[in-house]
Amino acid sequence: IILQYYLSPAGLPTRSAHPARFSPDDKFSRHRLALKRRFGVLLTQQGRALL
Repeated sequence: IILQYYLSPAGLPTRSAHPARFSPDDKFSRHRLALKRRFGVLLTQQGRALL
């Protein structure tokens, strides 16, 4: 089976350590930020991770 993502030992999908490619003429960044703010998934809206 070929997966599109990798799983951590806890069974959760891992995140990429590399940011997405940046484009200065991104026409949809305002809409993406509005959706993230609306659904509470901005990093500033989440609690601190316990280490």
